This record gives sequence, C-alpha cells and structure tokens, in this order.
Amino acid sequence: MKLTAIFSSVFHLFFPNPCMGCGKPLHVNTKVLCMICDSNIAITPFHLHSVNYVSEKFTGRAKIEYGTSMTLFSKHGMIQHLMHQLKYKSKKEIGIYLGEKYGSILATQHNYMQVDCIVPVPLHDKKLEKRGYNQSEYFAIGLGNLMQKKVLPKGLIRLNLKESQTRKKRLERWKNVESDFDCPNEELLKHKHILLVDDVLTTGATLDSCISILNQIEGVKVSVATIAVVMN
Repeated sequence: MKLTAIFSSVFHLFFPNPCMGCGKPLHVNTKVLCMICDSNIAITPFHLHSVNYVSEKFTGRAKIEYGTSMTLFSKHGMIQHLMHQLKYKSKKEIGIYLGEKYGSILATQHNYMQVDCIVPVPLHDKKLEKRGYNQSEYFAIGLGNLMQKKVLPKGLIRLNLKESQTRKKRLERWKNVESDFDCPNEELLKHKHILLVDDVLTTGATLDSCISILNQIEGVKVSVATIAVVMN
C-alpha cells in the first residue's frame, strides 16, 4: 500500500467524512452516502417503460423520445435534503454520485444507450458566476461517467436572468421561461440524440423551453432524465 493511501486511511479513521444523508461517519471505502441512506433512495421504474409519468408530462407539449426520473421528490425527504446541499451548499459530489448511481441503471437500457451526448439545463452566466457551478451539470457528469457518453455543458445557454422557479405557481413557471434558451453551436448537435438532464421536474416548463430549441436543430432527437420528479 502506498504511503498516501495509508495516510488517507489513518486520517479517515480519526476524522471520518459524514454521510450527506444522515450525518453519521462513513466507512473508509464509502463516499457521499452510507449504505443505509443509499439503499433508501427508491428508484422509479420509469426507465423500463417508454410511456410513463415523466414522458406523459410532455405529451402534446414537447416532442421527446423517452423520459425518466431517478426518484420521486417529497418535501422534507432525503432527496430534498440532498438536492438542497447539491444546489446551495456546494456539495457537487452529490450530483456526480446520484448521476453515477442512475447512470449505472440507464447503461443497461437500450433506449437510453442510444443517446449520443448529454446536455444539462443551463444556468444564466450571472447565476453561474454567483453559485460557481451548475448542479445539473454535475448530475450529467455522473451519468456520462457510467453511460460513457460525452457531456456538453454549453450545448444550451440561458439568455435571460430571471427569478427562481422554486416558489412559482404553474402558470408563472411557464411565463418565466418562455423563449429563455438558445443553442450557440447547432452544428455540434445536428443529427444527435440528446439526453437533456435537469435536477427536478415539476411542471416541465423549463425542460419544454429547452426541448423546443433543440427540436429546431436538423435531425435532433431529445430524451429527458432528471434526478427527481414532483408528482402532482
């Protein structure tokens, strides 16, 4: 065993990293979540079915090939706790962890392995500068690692800096993202099957706006994957 590995093991023994789900110390070879918290993430079966709750949210609104979400969002649940840390506490490793967890599943599904590249829903440059990172990009990186697909962080850009969607009602969400995105390099995406990813699917307004832009590009197909979906 190398000296650095020995030092790391000894350091971790006395100063173990906390589980980001429950806060308890992690074992030496465990990252981000303990085994109990990891096992408590209930994976939806949406990836197994072409028609499901996620895909049907876009019916008649935006053309997609396939749609899925890793898990269901519930207020005060562990996923909300994890996503709050991912989004506001600079815990980017949570995004990668969840992406790799779900990527290992999507990598076994023919429908999703047909995609050519992964594009995260972008933040506006000013919000990106303030936060320092795009949480959806880190979920995309995790997916890409296990699916062996290229991630294109600048596949889409956000044109307008608007208020957060978090506390907005359904109609307000739609008005808030209308004509809000653009594709800076259409040639890069022509004739590609794109997996568009976001953190939470609520009304679908943000994703609809992104899909609308992507579907204007020659030969493009779009599928959707998110960390969580709000059932309503």
